[in-house]
Amino acid sequence: MRADRLLSLLMLLQNRGRMTAPELAAELEVSVRTVYRDIEALGASGVPVLAERGPAGGYALMDGYRTRLTGLSEAEAASLFLVGAPGPARDLGLGMVLATARRKLEAALPGGSGEHARRVRERFHLDAPGWFRDADEVPQLETVAGAVWDQRVLRVHYRSWSAETHREIHPLGIVLKGGIWYLVARTAAPDGDARTYRVSRFLAAEHTGERFARPPEFDLTAYWEAASRRLTSALHQHTAHLRVSPRGRRLLPVRFGTPATRALNEAGPPDDDGWRHVHLPVESLPVAVSDLLWLGPEAETLGPPDLREAVTEAVRVLAGWYGVPGAGAD
Repeated sequence: MRADRLLSLLMLLQNRGRMTAPELAAELEVSVRTVYRDIEALGASGVPVLAERGPAGGYALMDGYRTRLTGLSEAEAASLFLVGAPGPARDLGLGMVLATARRKLEAALPGGSGEHARRVRERFHLDAPGWFRDADEVPQLETVAGAVWDQRVLRVHYRSWSAETHREIHPLGIVLKGGIWYLVARTAAPDGDARTYRVSRFLAAEHTGERFARPPEFDLTAYWEAASRRLTSALHQHTAHLRVSPRGRRLLPVRFGTPATRALNEAGPPDDDGWRHVHLPVESLPVAVSDLLWLGPEAETLGPPDLREAVTEAVRVLAGWYGVPGAGAD
């Protein structure tokens, strides 16, 4: 571990030039005292590290010195696939591995390429979670990710929306969707089907010590695309007939996403007041009522009759709570 850290220290000095001990400590996630010891170790091994005192001082390599010790380990090379997603990499337990790989890659780039790579990193950032929602707490993610990587059988305690279960599973892949981590896994039965688990709902997860053979035909991307289509089809089994204001048309995709965009593209021309009739795929009746009420006075539910009746009843109850004359009376 110390050898990796010394190499990271050397790469930092080579890539960035002069750095202070506190700056190095922050990058390497160690104490300043540890940096002092590591600097001494580099010097003892023949690396020409120059120390400059004073407010503008710090440590730097002697002019003209460059190392070619930039080979990537297997883990570091794999971590580069997450180079644009430092948060997810950290969640997976690959934060320091990714940082070390990035430094080695920068050191190996010719000419001004290293500076170009740093400018890209400074100017572009991926923030995976959606707005107005905290990311899930995923204390089991590192264990789950390790099992995926090493093809280890997992024994898990999982809480679904309806029950808690204990089972052994073969983890096949991990997906980050809208800031939420999912595990795709098969049950340990020989003919077990692949299923999707939300990682935050694992109450416990541990390796059994056994390994499993990964199905050679399994394609994580293809599975996820098919599962997403099935979920969308299962959720949107009903269609709401709406009359939507100009402002409501702007709000509709915010609440309903891609299905709303498609529905708006297929909508008829506006009426004299600028409102349009929209046929929108919606979920079950209770969910649809809640979602449509979010639009407030910017959308009128015209049908089907049971949905309009349910929205009317919800509005009647709300009006009663807020003291609207005649509301709430049977």
